[in-house]
Amino acid sequence: MRGSADLLDSRVGVGKAVRFISRKIFPEHWSFLLGEIALWSFVVLILTGLFMTMFFEPSMTHTTYPEDALPVSHQGLEMSAAYASTVYMSFEVKGGLLMRQMHHWAALIFMAAIVTHMMRIFFTGAFRKPREINWLVGFTMLILGLLAGFSGYSLPDDVLSGNGLRIADGVAKAIPIIGSYASYGLFGGEFPGTDIVPRLFTVHILLIPGLIIALVTVHLILMVVHKHTQYPGVGRTDNNVVGYPAFPVYVAKMAGYFFIVFGFIALMGALIAINNVWNYGPYDPSPVSAGAQPDWYMLFLEGGLRLMPGWEVVIFGYTLSLNILIPGVIIPGLLFTFMAIYPFLEAAATKDVREHHVLDRPRNVPVRTALGVAWLSAFIILVLAGSNDLIATHFDLSINDITWAFRILFFVLPVVLFVVTKRICLGLQRRDRELALHGHETGRVVQMPNGAFMEVHKPLTDHERWILVAHEPRRPIEIEPATDRNGVARPGYRADSFRHKLSRFFYEDRIEPVTPAELAAAGHHGELEETGHHAEGIHGGAVALDHFPSTTHGSGDAESAAGGSVATLARSERR
Repeated sequence: MRGSADLLDSRVGVGKAVRFISRKIFPEHWSFLLGEIALWSFVVLILTGLFMTMFFEPSMTHTTYPEDALPVSHQGLEMSAAYASTVYMSFEVKGGLLMRQMHHWAALIFMAAIVTHMMRIFFTGAFRKPREINWLVGFTMLILGLLAGFSGYSLPDDVLSGNGLRIADGVAKAIPIIGSYASYGLFGGEFPGTDIVPRLFTVHILLIPGLIIALVTVHLILMVVHKHTQYPGVGRTDNNVVGYPAFPVYVAKMAGYFFIVFGFIALMGALIAINNVWNYGPYDPSPVSAGAQPDWYMLFLEGGLRLMPGWEVVIFGYTLSLNILIPGVIIPGLLFTFMAIYPFLEAAATKDVREHHVLDRPRNVPVRTALGVAWLSAFIILVLAGSNDLIATHFDLSINDITWAFRILFFVLPVVLFVVTKRICLGLQRRDRELALHGHETGRVVQMPNGAFMEVHKPLTDHERWILVAHEPRRPIEIEPATDRNGVARPGYRADSFRHKLSRFFYEDRIEPVTPAELAAAGHHGELEETGHHAEGIHGGAVALDHFPSTTHGSGDAESAAGGSVATLARSERR
């Protein structure tokens, strides 16, 4: 091992890279493992996919299933070679069914981990400078994951996957002008053609995995270069990282976590059946199986198609299929475009060009949190709508009533949840402000020597107080007037006006963070602590508030005069 390491180091300088990575500090928090779940699920996908490529035949050539092979119901049945190899792998190849089911469960977990990981990044503001590019990298991996899932479950050429391809063909043909050309190019002729399975196989095992591996590599490199974000706490700033080194701590944790994820997926693949294609049979354009649904991450497209009325518009003799174009192209485009550009919208609303490495508490950014909840509600409504037939049969409800309820909820629920979430966040900020100023209520009331009654409050720890007061004030940006002193129109005013309106939307309704003067006043003149004495030295994180004047907000410090938070003044003190 020593000789091999010396050889690599002398030839490619691997020692410097290992030294750099092993000394890299990573913070500790359970939510950071969501990205690792996605990473190790992808590794399981690669391993099980390699096994299946040895037995799967990506061909739509007609064949007859062997008379001596299981299942009995398929013996002598006409089908495509792709479907025959899938069924043969499941029943005749040792471990074939286990590998198929592990592959499918790993795909579902992979997509769930990516979505949850991106939501954690969104709600905590981990996408801010300098990580905007990494956000786009993660967003691209999400889109590639959707394409990988669609191309994968379309390969067996059974009734379920064939109907999914029929929907894809309809969406492609609904695109104005280029729709029919796109469909012919995709299927190599009229649907279903004979080329779609070999093409999807190439895309599924070569193109998409290669792109995902490349993007994962870029994602990890950018994470190391930018350093990992961390949650607010005592001593954690934008200039440091509080945690443990990659080696040996996180190397051991990551290795152990891989086996946990692998074992969990193997257990699901062994005990929980999924995508039993022999129950559906080989693809036939005429039947559609009852209760047919795609995987959960594609249900939003199915739900949109089920909710959309059968609208069509004829323009200059050309039929525009709005019933497919709107739910299949426009609505997904709007949802995913919002995700992609949101970091840049928020940056435009703040004009903040600083680097951020400490995460936000979602309650401290009410509009961002409310927008995220509204986006998720729209997505969930579409997912549920994709199961409207199952909801109707299981709960004995009218499918028409369910469809109309989901149509209304798709437009109403995001707005309602936006307002409710924003008000909840503002209420939590008010509660945090009271808690930071007065401490925990104990329910014990004492009588003062002058006869007055006061409640005893338990003081906060440094860690608790830091979390409550360390965020910065966020206010709408100010812009210059539309004209200068000579009445001449100012160039760029229209863009500034839009940015000002955007900033007001984000930050007009706000709760100002606790200032050092307020904390000092609450400590010296406020409630009693458990000891029965007045507080003498309240600390805001790692900076003693005694250092700041307690009589006035303005004492030569511009930020303090503006009502700066403890975090702002702490940074100015360090400078």
